[in-house]
Amino acid sequence: MRSVKWRPYLFVAPAIIVFLVFFIQPIFYMIYLSFHDWNFISPDKTFVGLGNFKELLSDPMFLEVIRNTLMYTFFTVLFSISIALLMSIWLNKQGWMYSFVQGAVFSPHIISLVSIAMLWMWIMDADYGLLNWVLSLVGLEKVPWLTDPNTALSSLIIIAVWKNIGYFTLIIIAGLQSIPKHLYEAAALDRTPPWRRFAKITFPMLSPSLFFLTIIGILDSIKVFETISIITKGGPLNSTNTLVYYIYENGFIFFKIGYASAAGVILLVILSILTLLYFKVLSKRVHYQ
Repeated sequence: MRSVKWRPYLFVAPAIIVFLVFFIQPIFYMIYLSFHDWNFISPDKTFVGLGNFKELLSDPMFLEVIRNTLMYTFFTVLFSISIALLMSIWLNKQGWMYSFVQGAVFSPHIISLVSIAMLWMWIMDADYGLLNWVLSLVGLEKVPWLTDPNTALSSLIIIAVWKNIGYFTLIIIAGLQSIPKHLYEAAALDRTPPWRRFAKITFPMLSPSLFFLTIIGILDSIKVFETISIITKGGPLNSTNTLVYYIYENGFIFFKIGYASAAGVILLVILSILTLLYFKVLSKRVHYQ
């Protein structure tokens, strides 16, 4: 009997060991390193206490990185969900054409970010890019999409929204198809206008899907790295530098491991606070069928 009681724990033990070794242990080691000065080469680590955190919070570049990260996250999630909501309402129909468009819209999601970054580097090239060629056809001036500090972050947001829309759209379509039809039939009998049907039936019933997509969008946006590393490398003039790339830059280019670990701790705290606040504030507004 005793072996029967322990058997379930044996089955889950490999997953728990992997989680502890590759997720929990690195977090505690990062916290440990954040209180030390280490150049990644010398075996000696110098304890500096809160020195790395004080240096971070007094660095204007780090504060700009925080601002870039929050702006990128906010606008990426906002536009991704808004556009996906409109597209899902349009595509939530039967027919081969709508199925084809759903597949076409979803295709960017399965393409690697490296390939997407290379594609958009050509599309947004200031001299030979497709976007500026289209603008020249209608008599507009060329836009320095990725080389101007005023437009570089917006350009990266456009790329992120383009990649997210397909996945977000299919999730919302699945939510739309799960809404009971009798609710719309009752609203039609009451001659409820379309906008009121959306506000009172569609949007509340979609709240679980929107809640999930917002969480996923926030986490993915804050952790953005590939597109920045390939396309802009944090430039021009630090205008596209975000937290994860800033951590990579200080840790593996400048070899300031303690400093980078302190930034990683701050990233962990920001993610934890945003997630807790989001669940605390909005989870009660989610409609559960």
